[in-house]
Amino acid sequence: MKALLCVEHGPPEKLVVQEIAEPEPGKGEVRIVMKAAGVNFPDVLIIQNLYQFKPPLPFSPGGEAAGVIDAVGEGVTRFKVGDKVIAMTGNGAFREKFLAHERQTIPMAGDMPFDVAAGFTMTYGTSHHALKQRARLQPGETLLVLGAAGGVGLAAVELGKLMGAKVIAAASSDDKLALTRDYGADETINYSTEDLKDRVKELTGGKGVDVIYDPVGDKYAEPAFRSIAWNGRYLVVGFAAGEIPKLPLNLPLIKGSSIVGVFWGAFTQHEPKVHEANMAELLTWFGEGKLKPHVSAHLPLERGAEGIRLLMDRKAKGKVILTA
Repeated sequence: MKALLCVEHGPPEKLVVQEIAEPEPGKGEVRIVMKAAGVNFPDVLIIQNLYQFKPPLPFSPGGEAAGVIDAVGEGVTRFKVGDKVIAMTGNGAFREKFLAHERQTIPMAGDMPFDVAAGFTMTYGTSHHALKQRARLQPGETLLVLGAAGGVGLAAVELGKLMGAKVIAAASSDDKLALTRDYGADETINYSTEDLKDRVKELTGGKGVDVIYDPVGDKYAEPAFRSIAWNGRYLVVGFAAGEIPKLPLNLPLIKGSSIVGVFWGAFTQHEPKVHEANMAELLTWFGEGKLKPHVSAHLPLERGAEGIRLLMDRKAKGKVILTA
């Protein structure tokens, strides 16, 4: 079977496609025929050895995928051969067949296409957990989303609107902002051409925003934080723009605001029951037509490096999906 492999750490162009043996499921594991896999920003980091988890070489990137179970290991009780599932693996999914523990696996919604399913859990799961448990976003509050046209950003725009917030979407180009308006953004800011802090002040009548969702970091973090309202919550989601910012700690003091970390992967392990309830709510909303995941690019597995490069260069809108 074919697999996209990281055999040495570095940029996506160092990834190789090789034939490898089919894996055999161990105790508690299922083997899944990959139909579609989502590309996420952790894939950009993990192949450069910059992520929190550092799998030994060689490995396949790919933290989420959808497919059909074709083998089950000892002790598996929740799934059987032929079940359509979504798996959250952390890494290892960019191959024609991959293994996942049954704890990492959930049933697919019956009418959900494989490409949508493959890009659903990490983006919507991260943004839902961030807004619901970490920010405790309330109806009527104002939410600022940076990187608003990316995978987690667009999900945050859509979910924030669904949860009753006024949503301000910030991104680096007008075409990205046009997409965020399609997903419910009330106002938009092009932070390539507009002053982020001043524009937020203008849009909120000087009050500032109650919640900031920041998967971008770098030079955008401090002006965003300076636009936060009293009792505001600043969500640290990631650093897609490159540098990890260093915020002056007098800012949360004088603004009475909080800096809140969002690590969805760890949350799913520490609070599995809450995670299960979150996923059930998200799948219900999808089934009711309230969520419409956006897939901007479909690429075959052999071109997986191109998909990771799209995220690395911040050119992706919504999700990039690989297909076997």
